[in-house]
Amino acid sequence: MTDRRLAVAAWESLFRAQHEIFEKIGGDFVCSPLSQAEYDVLLTVTRAPDATARLRDVTANMLISQPSVSRLVDRMVADGLLAKCPDPHDGRGALVRATDEGAARFRALAAAHARSIAEQMSRLDDDELARLIQLTEKLRGRD
Repeated sequence: MTDRRLAVAAWESLFRAQHEIFEKIGGDFVCSPLSQAEYDVLLTVTRAPDATARLRDVTANMLISQPSVSRLVDRMVADGLLAKCPDPHDGRGALVRATDEGAARFRALAAAHARSIAEQMSRLDDDELARLIQLTEKLRGRD
């Protein structure tokens, strides 16, 4: 059985590390043409096959509620960052695709954001980074 105090201490350390790093890399979005939430949507969409994702997959990847994701996507469609259409395989669902403008804005920010992330994570060597991925995937039930 897991030691409860050790489990709580590990959780607090993980949470605080994530929070501190998140605050540091959040500066990438201060003068950006994209908010962090918009970036996250475009990250999910551009990584999907044909840069098109089901809206429910975008929602599952976000840390905000489904209604909030739907409103965000609708704003991004209105701003010309995404295109939205019915999902031909799910009559209740929708597909979203990055427009050329959305993909361009995403790419412009992605390189700088990746450098910020790499800088913060550089305290760990490659073996430690691989182990961290293994551990966090295990915590997420994906081992």
